[in-house]
Amino acid sequence: MQENPGPQLPPGAQPPAWPSQPPRGESWFLPVPRGVRYDHLARTQADQLWRAIVGTLMVGIGFLLIQAMVVISGGVIAALAGMPPPANPAVDLFGDPVFGMAVLLLSIALVLPLVFGTAALVQRRRPGTLSSVAGRLRWGWLLRCLALAVLALVLGQIAQIVVMSLTGNEPSKLFGWTGWADFLIPLIIILLLVPVQAATEEYVFRGWFLQAFGVHVRNPAWAILIGSLLFAAMHGYTWLGLVDVFLFGVIMGWLTVRTGGLEAAIALHVVNNLIAFGISAAAGRLDEALRQGDVPWQMLAGTVVQFGVYIVGVLYLAKKRSISTIS
Repeated sequence: MQENPGPQLPPGAQPPAWPSQPPRGESWFLPVPRGVRYDHLARTQADQLWRAIVGTLMVGIGFLLIQAMVVISGGVIAALAGMPPPANPAVDLFGDPVFGMAVLLLSIALVLPLVFGTAALVQRRRPGTLSSVAGRLRWGWLLRCLALAVLALVLGQIAQIVVMSLTGNEPSKLFGWTGWADFLIPLIIILLLVPVQAATEEYVFRGWFLQAFGVHVRNPAWAILIGSLLFAAMHGYTWLGLVDVFLFGVIMGWLTVRTGGLEAAIALHVVNNLIAFGISAAAGRLDEALRQGDVPWQMLAGTVVQFGVYIVGVLYLAKKRSISTIS
């Protein structure tokens, strides 16, 4: 007995398009919802829960795989170039701290295309929505935040130096000069890779997490806290340093929602990392910076001043410049 083949299409008719595919002639990217906060920008017609879960897994696993591949590639290059083996492989993968810094920064910077691609392919939204409610990075606002970040950092460093002096510590130990011959190459690497590395971490831990949670969660507090915990877990500081990194993540997440974009977070992150790596490279102590480790408590005094100045300044400028906080 022959089975019933089911309904047949008329001659010349085309089968219906797969439901998840956009109709022919329409854009793959879905329209951005209007009048919503930054953390709700992923609430499009394709806001099913599975997309947020799959996207988060792709970003997390991809982050680890990219880092592993870059580190392995770095090890092969180091071996072929005849670099000296590390003195302590448990804390230093490469014998050359400049090369190790380049590998570390590159292993994070290369994650940025993954985040953009995940938003585009899984959530069917334009990658620019990860940047701000304007659907792009607001460069004018970013430059103003960069200037403010420099001011906040300078005031924070002054506060730290004052507290160290009052508590009997020598502030000059923070600085040093190895000479241009040893500083020039690290400086070029820092200027090229640190801005991308710092921005990538913001797109992952503030951008992606805020919006992935924001698809189904109204309050951004949970996304900010979880993203900040994961961000702190990436670092190897002692508990004081981890507290500082966690607070940085919380404040940057809050400012991201309050200003409708990642510009404020990217600016402070970039300036902090440029100065941190730059001071270490200038003093010839890149190996210590890469190992992270212990953080003096006096540093928290500088952190409090820096964060306080930056928060007040960002909120004031955002209001004065009428920075949009909704799409």
